[in-house]
Amino acid sequence: MEHPYATLTPDRVLDAIEAAGLAPDGRLLALNSFENRVYQVGIEDGPPLIAKFYRPGRWPDAAILEEHAFLAELAAEEIPVVPPLPFADGSTLAHHGPFRLALFPRRGGRAPELGDAATREWMGRFLGRIHVVGRRRAFAARPALDIASFGEEPRDWLVEHGALPPELFAAWKGTIDIALDGVRHAFARAGDVTTLRLHGDCHLGNVLWTDDGPHFVDFDDSRMGPAVQDLWMLLSGERLEMQAQLQDVLAGYEDFCEFDRRELHLVEALRTLRLIHYAAWIARRWDDPAFPAAFPWFGTAHYWQSRILELKEQIAAMDEPPLVA
Repeated sequence: MEHPYATLTPDRVLDAIEAAGLAPDGRLLALNSFENRVYQVGIEDGPPLIAKFYRPGRWPDAAILEEHAFLAELAAEEIPVVPPLPFADGSTLAHHGPFRLALFPRRGGRAPELGDAATREWMGRFLGRIHVVGRRRAFAARPALDIASFGEEPRDWLVEHGALPPELFAAWKGTIDIALDGVRHAFARAGDVTTLRLHGDCHLGNVLWTDDGPHFVDFDDSRMGPAVQDLWMLLSGERLEMQAQLQDVLAGYEDFCEFDRRELHLVEALRTLRLIHYAAWIARRWDDPAFPAAFPWFGTAHYWQSRILELKEQIAAMDEPPLVA
């Protein structure tokens, strides 16, 4: 069966923009995005806009509108995010056949240089401000980041759909089960931590840096979860390096928002869940022609051997004492 995105031709993209009440000038540039389809669209008598076509079937409308509402809350607090633009009817979400469309102003920038302590502290300040707003209420239509949805369910999906080479299945299954036990023990050590509305996918590709500092884009994975989920992806390198980086980030973060040190038990557990979820995400999207083209090595014996080794490294990392800040 033809994938829905195969029907999202340039003409259909421009038709959707016209149907939403704008006048595209024919210029169209596809931007780097896999989960959704994102384009820079030239507009007559105005600056280009960013058009985001949400993946059919992934989120209900209510969840997309919660993302938009969260962005509007953050923008109202003068936090540098990029909220969607309203259409003529006042909504931020338009429908065009099987697709849902949102339009955003174009924002430029570069990836932040996290090798600089001042930059890490600056990032921490803005994440603290985002989390102050995120704590005010809970999402109703968006899920939580938890062991079931990011670890157990993706593992079970991979098993049920025969994603592993038969000769590696037993080694992978045994390793992933031990890794998930380590995740559960880490969450038990952390205890009952507070959850809040997060960015959810705060890697460097979703932060654009200008001379005025960072602004945060792509809240598509926003969900409820512990605050440390938005912090740990800013850390890299050996343990001592990550510890120094964390201290800089928290120095800025705690100018605005208190951080519960118990959540440091979750850093490697959340990294483990992301690795499991990511492998299943690629497998689930394999019918989308963009995925085999972008991930040609996926599904090979070498790929899964690397995932087994990665999980073994995470099992060891979760046994270490947490970072100290």
